Amino acid sequence: MKIRTTAFATLAIAMVLLAPVYGPVIRAHAASTGDDLDKDMKSVAAAFALVEKNFADPVSSEKAFYQGAIPGMLHTLDPHSSFVDPSEYREMQRRQHAQYYGVGMQISMDGAKTVVMEPFVNSPAWKADLRRGDAITAVDGKETTGLDSAAVAEMLRGPKGTKVKVSVHRDGGTQDYVADITRGEIETSVVDAFWVKPGIAYLGVTTFEASNVGKDVETLMRKLDEQKVNGLILDLRGNLGGLVTEAVSLAGRFLHDGQTVVSHHGRAEQEQVFRAKANSLSQKYPMVVLVNSNSASASEIVSGALQDHDRAWIMGETTFGKGLVQAQFPLTEGAALLLTIAHYYTPSGRLIQRDYSHKSFFEYYYSRKEADAPPETDVKATDSGRKVFGGGGITPDEKYPSPKYSILQRRLGPVPGYADMFFRFASNYFGTKKSELPAGWQPDEEIVNKFRAYLKDQKVPFTDAEFDGQKDWIKSRIRWEMYYRAFDKPTAERARWATDPEVLKGIESLPKAQSLLNQAVRVYAMRQ
Repeated sequence: MKIRTTAFATLAIAMVLLAPVYGPVIRAHAASTGDDLDKDMKSVAAAFALVEKNFADPVSSEKAFYQGAIPGMLHTLDPHSSFVDPSEYREMQRRQHAQYYGVGMQISMDGAKTVVMEPFVNSPAWKADLRRGDAITAVDGKETTGLDSAAVAEMLRGPKGTKVKVSVHRDGGTQDYVADITRGEIETSVVDAFWVKPGIAYLGVTTFEASNVGKDVETLMRKLDEQKVNGLILDLRGNLGGLVTEAVSLAGRFLHDGQTVVSHHGRAEQEQVFRAKANSLSQKYPMVVLVNSNSASASEIVSGALQDHDRAWIMGETTFGKGLVQAQFPLTEGAALLLTIAHYYTPSGRLIQRDYSHKSFFEYYYSRKEADAPPETDVKATDSGRKVFGGGGITPDEKYPSPKYSILQRRLGPVPGYADMFFRFASNYFGTKKSELPAGWQPDEEIVNKFRAYLKDQKVPFTDAEFDGQKDWIKSRIRWEMYYRAFDKPTAERARWATDPEVLKGIESLPKAQSLLNQAVRVYAMRQ
């Protein structure tokens, strides 16, 4: 990709029309005009010309601006303004549309290999018998050795109806399995809902990046027959956010028509208020919302709105505290600039954003401490008068800390969905055989001991005492991985959440949520 020095001036002026990342289309205003801009850009152009002429090695303008000047400028502003290169921008737009043409599977790197993590149910990849754990060796005869998963994903995508040949290696196989796949239209969903207990529904939303969150929630709740719901667990743990429109849609269905969900305003942006569009069936039952320190942005909009209106009992950890509004400035060459233009505020008026002015960006992202809890200077009240604080994420009504992993657990890989020792063991265990298990399968001592032997064979350091002390956790992880292979991801996740300690604690806390709901109903009736 080639970029000229004059393109930097185009960047600084940016575009008048903004496409949304976390909100609706917003019109931008140039930061400086006329003589001031000309003077600034002449200085930038002169500096680059000196570098280009005198630096010891040839200078790439793409590297100088796309990897240096532009990100450097943005990093002086805040932790979330960023530059997105063309490939990243295309991927971001694809995720937002939740629709693309391809084979329909998630892939990732496992060491130097690109492996299949999830063939989507009923996708072309699923129907061609591609499996979780398959290592992709070639696409249309072109070897994938040395390529990262993004490059392989690009090879797999293509127009609807076109064919692609995918070669994969399976543990224990002597020859690659070759699948001839016809690309199709792929729709993905990041939502699941099921009965976790009789009368108690679980609703999980893993991200708000996709534009079909609200639609999928309505579809799934209709399938459950929402009028039979006596209590709901809404799981937003680890949900890093996404589109504000989807957050408003989700929170709004549980509120009353016209109630404020969130507002935002900034130096150059007038205040904009997003209001609820209610679903009458969603007003009657108590809710517990599960959050943790990785619940951010749109997740905080939802949990903050439900808390401020006393509609839900919030359980878990203080959320991340990401309340900055980014808008997309499309640039030439297919890239984009994500620029913070405003701040988000909950219905009570509390600021969601956590302070970042006295720490490095590394500390901001990765070193959350109790000291980062919301300051008590930004005090607001919920509809019923409960005290809440702003300026540091959403503080739960009931604390439930995330589990702390032991050394052995971290060594084996505590994050479901990524290549870890359980992932590799399952690939080795099933090999080229079809992954099949009976309904309700549970790992017995025989398979646990096979896993122990596999770890020793792979030279994973542990003692038998460590292993035995974590046996229940190991069994649950083996079960999750095996269910994923033999059935599908939703089945594995449902089995996991049905026994998850925090989900069970949330169910225990539904009476607290009911008391809160009763208060909210009285307060709302008094204000009408």
